[in-house]
Amino acid sequence: MAGFFEKLQQGLSKTRDSIVRGIDSVFNGYSVIDDEFYEELEETLIMGDLGINATSRILDTLKEQVREKHITDPASCRALLVQDIWQQMRIDEHAYDFENQKSIIFVIGVNGVGKTTSVGKLASIFRKKGKKVIIAAADTYRAAATEQLEEWAKRADTPIITGREGGDPASVIYDAASSFKARDCDIMIVDTAGRLHNKKNLMEELAKMNRIIDKELPGIYRENFIVLDGTTGQNAIMQAREFGEAAKLTGIVLTKLDGTSKGGIAVAIVSELNIPVKYVGVGEGIDDLERFNPAEFVDAIFG
Repeated sequence: MAGFFEKLQQGLSKTRDSIVRGIDSVFNGYSVIDDEFYEELEETLIMGDLGINATSRILDTLKEQVREKHITDPASCRALLVQDIWQQMRIDEHAYDFENQKSIIFVIGVNGVGKTTSVGKLASIFRKKGKKVIIAAADTYRAAATEQLEEWAKRADTPIITGREGGDPASVIYDAASSFKARDCDIMIVDTAGRLHNKKNLMEELAKMNRIIDKELPGIYRENFIVLDGTTGQNAIMQAREFGEAAKLTGIVLTKLDGTSKGGIAVAIVSELNIPVKYVGVGEGIDDLERFNPAEFVDAIFG
């Protein structure tokens, strides 16, 4: 059975083909480092879904290193470029502090990105670490969302608090907070609505739920994760910006990295939004979500 890194390598094979073939042809196709070399490299990185901001940063750093180290061979730039991408993707040492204190994680994202399944997979990760976890099914607006989440909660062996379809998500949060205290839980994971009528509605809904938490669980550690579909490319950045206006995002769960040619979007997201990728998913199984490892990610693409 393939380990997670092997699954990541297999999943990013299309991304690898699309990005690496392009940059290697640039590095090997030029004999001198000049404006034309940089222009073609820029175009290749943008076409590989790394985005304009990330590409500009990468090229600025590369030019600086070329000057400082007096590099003249284009092929020598490859290792510098890969190293810089890894540096951009690095995660703060405190990124997972929430796992070691009483915490609430709001999981946000549009319908169809793997939000509900990510809630179940996150619950499984924390349960295996010995944490007492509870799930709040606050996406009451989507038909069958609760049933889907109940199935994932069962797989993760995690209690779940539900409400009626179309009901008030805040009442689910209230019940979940009461259960959190009664069971002396460590982590509550909240599945939030993936679509409301407009951004104002979403902001009001999140604010209402947060007020209940402030009252019922004062001082508790907060995380707001946005789930993004790795196959959607630049559209994922637009989604993160939209939700970022409604909630202060603290981390990204990047799903569906298996079989996408757009895996470079992870670099663009971090660069454009300054939000760390904290978990990545490469399949449908409950164990197919893990902490993001920047070195493994870069290695899976560039080798």
